[in-house]
Amino acid sequence: MNQVTCRADAADTKLQQALQGNYEPIDLSLFRDSIHHWQMKDGRGRNDLRYRPEQIVHIAENLLRYQNADGGWPTNLDWLAEIDVEEIRKIRKGSLGRSTFDNRNTYPQIEYLARVFQVTGLPRYRKAAVKGLDYLLREQRPTGGWRGKDVDAITFNDDVMVGVMRLLLKIRNGSPDFAWLDPQLRARLDRSLEQAIDATLKCQIEVNGRKTAWCQQHDHVTFAPVRARTYELPSITPQESTGVVRFLMELPHPSPEVIEAVESAMAWFEASKIEGLRIKTIPITPVRFENFTAKIDRIEVQDPQAPPIWTRYYEIETNRPFFCNRDGIKVYRLADVKLERRVGYGWYGNWPVHLKTDLYPAWKARISTPKSP
Repeated sequence: MNQVTCRADAADTKLQQALQGNYEPIDLSLFRDSIHHWQMKDGRGRNDLRYRPEQIVHIAENLLRYQNADGGWPTNLDWLAEIDVEEIRKIRKGSLGRSTFDNRNTYPQIEYLARVFQVTGLPRYRKAAVKGLDYLLREQRPTGGWRGKDVDAITFNDDVMVGVMRLLLKIRNGSPDFAWLDPQLRARLDRSLEQAIDATLKCQIEVNGRKTAWCQQHDHVTFAPVRARTYELPSITPQESTGVVRFLMELPHPSPEVIEAVESAMAWFEASKIEGLRIKTIPITPVRFENFTAKIDRIEVQDPQAPPIWTRYYEIETNRPFFCNRDGIKVYRLADVKLERRVGYGWYGNWPVHLKTDLYPAWKARISTPKSP
């Protein structure tokens, strides 16, 4: 038996031992979006067995099976499900899907595999994580942004930019899960983060000389807001902007430009809140659409006691809230949105509330505290 065969046998033995181990669960929250989309569409009506959260090695092996050759991962899969890869390919007409950061994807797999490597010491997970990081670096455009699945633009929708930047910030801040990183790769990742932060600041929308917030997508070159799917028009978007501001607040040593961006966005949130309106959910006879089954409807109800809310989209020029159907036609009442989009998309939310009540005051106190000599 030659040395290569011996090493392979030893690696296989260590893997089998690891599969039998008992482990503390690793956070799976970033996989929820992808799993939800699987269950709403391709996995609808299935009843697959699923690994338990403490079966971290089995879950990591799933991630290895689904990793594309380019180092990224397809989205909208149940990463905990016991499903043969070929069966998924049949469901998806021959392909698992191209790699993407969309729907909070690829960066969670990288982080999960890094954690499993730290726990098990199995090199297969480190190699897969590095392959994912290489994909991340290749996919970054020269101006600093990453695209989503729907349009080739700097994408804040579905936490594409924020999710990748948060991973890079963890690495910069010395996360023990990435203590094994090669110094050269670590330096490249740090430069990547700087480019991404710079692009994010350049994307902040300015109206009449005043900075506001962000769109879901921005042009890679001009940084101007752009359209993605037919119902995702250029606009100012409080949901995505909340994620951007939250990330900027996490920077340990914010520059004057970052501080200005946060302050401007917080002022825009305050100016754009809607008061006296409540969104009521009512049950309906289920209606099956291609991507989900609608079991409820949503209506606007006037309520003076309702807490502030925000709409998903605001016109850039007027700051007027609006909605949109799949035909791309803008409307100004939720009732004018067809049922499939009315309940299949998040048109209202309280996204900035946690910023306003908790995170922003704490951030202000932190950056106002004099630094020790």
